[in-house]
Amino acid sequence: MSRTGWSEETEDGELVAACQSGDAVACERAFEWLVRRHQTAMLNLAFRMVGDYGEACEVVQDAFLAAYKGLPAFRRDARFSTWLTTITLNQARNGLVRIKARRRHEAYSLDAPLPGGEADSRREPPSLDPSALDQLEEAAVRRRIEACIAELPLDFREILVLRDLQERSYEEIGTLLKVREGTVKSRLFRARETVKDCLKRNLDRAGGAP
Repeated sequence: MSRTGWSEETEDGELVAACQSGDAVACERAFEWLVRRHQTAMLNLAFRMVGDYGEACEVVQDAFLAAYKGLPAFRRDARFSTWLTTITLNQARNGLVRIKARRRHEAYSLDAPLPGGEADSRREPPSLDPSALDQLEEAAVRRRIEACIAELPLDFREILVLRDLQERSYEEIGTLLKVREGTVKSRLFRARETVKDCLKRNLDRAGGAP
């Protein structure tokens, strides 16, 4: 198929093949389709992992750049989406390191914004919910869930995000993280229980209100 024949129905494998054809122009155009197709899922994954919208955008940008550079060596023994997810997870781990370093620095800065201030309010795009009260309640619950997920150990958080928020199969998660399917299920169970306990503690402290 010619470059002009690419569409939403074009398989990832065909686009990857175009990137590996040696034609720089074809590769650039094919990769644009791959970015368009996968950027939303990767941004969602990155945001759930790092908990910061700006950092998540940087993670995804770095992930696609790494994927573009790595395409010539991609052997296509896994799906492109699986390979890209692995890259995004690695970049998210780097993002978490940057966040921790930045927070250590900000702890000594008198100019650091207060939690819940303007800087925090920019992290989430506004909801389209017509009810302001519902929006506030949903945002409060969402923040508590995200805070509980952020407290999980990294190996638990990755599995919870991939399974419950991205609906990946146990087999794919095992492939991504290089662990057995039984390990995936065990960590997922423990992650879910930890989040439930965290939410219960938060609701108890708040008197049961969202």
